[in-house]
Formats: sequence, structure tokens, C-alpha cells
Amino acid sequence: MHNPVILLIDDDTVFRGMLAERLEAMGFSAIGAGSWQEATEHLKTVEPSLVILDYKLPDASGEEVLRDLAPDYPVLILTGFGSIRAAVELVRAGAIDYLTKPVDLADLELSVRRALEWSALKRANRLYRRELDRVFRQQLIGESEAMHRLREQIMAVAPTDATVLIVGESGTGKELVANAIHQCSTRADEPFLTLDCTGLTETLFESELFGHERGAFTGADRQKKGIVEEVGNGTLFLDEIGELPLAQQAKFLRLLENHTYRRVGGVKTLTCSARFLAATNRDLSAQVKKGSFRSDLYFRLTPFVIEVPPLRERREDIPLLARHLLDRTPHGRQKEIAPEAISLLLRYDWPGNVRELANALERATILAQSSAILEPKHFAFLNRSATDHVAYRLEFDHFPTIAELEAQVIRDAKLLTNGRPKEMATLLGISERHAYRLLKQSDTA
Repeated sequence: MHNPVILLIDDDTVFRGMLAERLEAMGFSAIGAGSWQEATEHLKTVEPSLVILDYKLPDASGEEVLRDLAPDYPVLILTGFGSIRAAVELVRAGAIDYLTKPVDLADLELSVRRALEWSALKRANRLYRRELDRVFRQQLIGESEAMHRLREQIMAVAPTDATVLIVGESGTGKELVANAIHQCSTRADEPFLTLDCTGLTETLFESELFGHERGAFTGADRQKKGIVEEVGNGTLFLDEIGELPLAQQAKFLRLLENHTYRRVGGVKTLTCSARFLAATNRDLSAQVKKGSFRSDLYFRLTPFVIEVPPLRERREDIPLLARHLLDRTPHGRQKEIAPEAISLLLRYDWPGNVRELANALERATILAQSSAILEPKHFAFLNRSATDHVAYRLEFDHFPTIAELEAQVIRDAKLLTNGRPKEMATLLGISERHAYRLLKQSDTA
């Protein structure tokens, strides 16, 4: 800290002057006060980094002064040998430390520097909390228990450099969580870049991640920096990492392990200093068992896992979230949602999660036209079964067996119907008893 200001409150003029000289010799600025009244006058114009307070003042008790000072400033108590017990009580009440008179100068410097370090940490923590509050208010909307747990996890891991795997269904806001981790980290002033892992060929993946040299492959007519190089000391977020084929997984694993890489077609080894976050809507542990995801990469990605809750597990957040989403649209700011419509939104299961809610609100706003109130009729499209008109696609990284196809269809049907046998039977064209048996088997598998 550059030339911190220290306020000395002690009625002994000679001692106060000697102490001020010593503190200034240590590189601090010292301001003296012989009473609490004089100190309060200084506090109107000065913001001290530390207050050194004599336990006994002519116009106030140490307890009274500490009660006023401790919420805003670190306080170091000065006391005589006969008042050590009282000084200890003041430390318990919020003072940083105490020193006995006559003051040992080595002890004084050590205590002052320790107190200033504590003050700087407290101030940094206050700024960090303020930044957390800002990020949470803007991005992670909700007051449910599930959202409180999510925020606590972000607060715990954000200040570290740990790799984080963010898991959750499609549309839950995994990228928002990744961005919140970045914004609340020490890298917040550095870039936050995203690499979507879906649909990348091996060459394209390497080129996007590591960059390439001119002539490395057909069409590479100039040198290109990869996203690892562009992100620098920032945060690189790999979205849908479960979609990476095994060959690309091996290349990314080497980057995680060694923090070094080469551009495609290059011979120079470059160093990576970025932090890595990844997200997936797949069950990576199940993919590891199937052999479609590397176990060593899985363990590299999972020192800290954050599960983003689906919207159906935090329904109490829907009214607040709906208002927030409406306010983000030009025509939605002037709209209100009728209580009956809110009830409808609360009953719906939201298989598409927050993304589906945002789309539903936008559609309802268009249907409402000039009406200032969004009513249940404007959300009539939600009354259809969540399984109506679903474009369904199976994806495998190998040619699947009949058993694998059947298992995947059953898992997806269970997800789409939220595990309700009757709806699952209708969806699959089987008896309800058969659906119940399939659900039971999937629970024990």
C-alpha cells in the first residue's frame, strides 16, 4: 500500500509525537489526535488505513470508540499492563490487535504492517463481493435454494485457477455460469472466449484451438492465431466438450497437462497461460464407461464440477426470471404478466429450460400485440404436450447397436416426459405397464 495514513488517538502528547515520528520513519503518514472529539474532526476529512487507539481517553471509553470505528477501519489498541484483560476483550469485540505500553518498536512495526495487510484484504474482499453481487443480479437470476447453492459454488471456485466442468441440460445457462466465474475471478480484465466443440473436424478443431501456419493445409493462405493464443491470460470456455471425438480429446488433454502447444504446421512450441472452463449436457462418466470419452481427460476436467439446475427444479424463480427476460426485450418492458399466466408458467415443465422460457415470452409478447397484459391465452401453445412436434435426432460417434439405440430412446423418452409412465407410453406407443417396467429398469441400470 502506498504511504498509508494512520490515525493516532492518544492523550499523551509526548508519546503521541514519538510514535508519529517512528511511523513516518517506517514510510507511513501519521495524524495525531488527543481525544475522541479531535479524532472525529479528522475523520470528516481523512480516510485512515489504520487507527491506533489508546484504551483510555479523556472523553470516551475504548468500548465506545471501538464500536464506532471497527465497522469501517482496522483498530490497533494501546494499553498499559494493568488493562491487558480489557484490551483482549476489545480484540474479541473487533479490534485487530493490542500492544502494551511502553511500545516495543519492532512489535509496533510488525503489528502495523499486519493490520494494514488485513485492511487491504478486507477492502479487496469488499470489492470482490460487490462485483459478485453485480454479476449475480445481471446474469444469474433467482432466489431459490438451488440458485443460492449455485452462487456459493461460483463464489468458492472463481478466485482460484481450478479447471471447472459445468454440467446441465440444454438451455439452463451453462455459459452464463462460466462467464460469472470469469467475471468474479482475478482474470476479469482479461478476455473470455468460447469455443463451441460441436461439429468440428479434427483439422478445424486444431486450427481453431491452436492456430495454423501459412501453407499448413489447403486454404491456409496466411498464419492464423488460435483461440488459446488470443485468450492470453484470460479464460477459455469449451462449450459442449462431450461432443469432441477421441482424437481431439487427446490433443486437448495434452494442452491441459503441459500448457504448451504448436500451431498446425508449426515447429515452435508456445506456452498457454489461460484458465479452462468446460460445459456439457451429456453424462461424461457414462461416456467414459462406453469408451467414447477419455477417462484421463474426464479426471482432468473434474477437480470442481458445478451442476446447473433445470428450471423445473427451481420453479419459484420463474416469476422473477420472466420479469427479467421481458425487460431485456424492446416490447416486453411495457408488458405485465397476469397472475393466471404466471400460474400456467409455474405448472409447465420447461424441457428447454430458461432458453425455452425466453422464447415463450417473446412469442407471447408478439401474440399480445398492443395488449399491456400477457394472459393465459397468449401462452396457449404451452398447453400442448411437451412432446408434440419434437424434432428428434439420435447421435452416436460410432454405428450403434440395436441395444444402444433402444437404451438411448428410453433415456430420452424418460427425460421428455419427466419420468411419467402414462406420457411415456403414449410417446413410445407401448402399454403403460411396459413403460413402467422400462422406467424401473432404467432406475436400476
